[in-house]
Amino acid sequence: MKKALLFDLDGVILDSMPWHVRAWQEAFRELGLQVPEEALYLHEGAIELETARKIFEDQGVEPSAEFFRKIFQLQKKIFVEKYRRYVRPFPEVPDLLADLRREGRRLALVTSSHREILEEVLPEALRRLFHFIVTGDQVPRRKPHPDPYLVGLSGLGAPREEALAVENAPAGVRSAKGAGLFCLALTTTLPPEHLSEADLVLEDHRRLAEVLKNGKIS
Repeated sequence: MKKALLFDLDGVILDSMPWHVRAWQEAFRELGLQVPEEALYLHEGAIELETARKIFEDQGVEPSAEFFRKIFQLQKKIFVEKYRRYVRPFPEVPDLLADLRREGRRLALVTSSHREILEEVLPEALRRLFHFIVTGDQVPRRKPHPDPYLVGLSGLGAPREEALAVENAPAGVRSAKGAGLFCLALTTTLPPEHLSEADLVLEDHRRLAEVLKNGKIS
């Protein structure tokens, strides 16, 4: 049984991705771009210059650092003002985290979101259940690079052999695997074929709870 568990935030702990995607689409429309919903889900946690360039090239846009700064600020403003209020944890999550902590498991949250956004959307009662939290503004390179999970492992004081990650998007799965972690992937936002790099794909949080609490993962 893995002693250290590292969770992504959006799409794993919080049912937030539909609202983030709406905010992204509105931000892009304000700049005259129509970005497909699936492209945003596929690039979740990695809408950055080096990882999402193709999204913009498909729209005939040559992205720059200034463009990304502007689009990030606009998306954050739209999300906070219009959609933050609708974000909730997945129903199974509070009890699952509390049970895992009572079992003596070490829990980390590893997200590409900035700290200020995390504090806006994640209830304090849930934040307290994590022994360590990594946000996107704490690491030199965000997902799909391994840096966030490497920082998470260090913060938990856990060797990778005793840890696993729970993700829901390709960039997060690649980040976890790059850090040498066993990775579970939930199909909360994408179908299984987009999560093939994960070690095990799970259909929902009930199945996740079964695997984490009863499953033998080595």
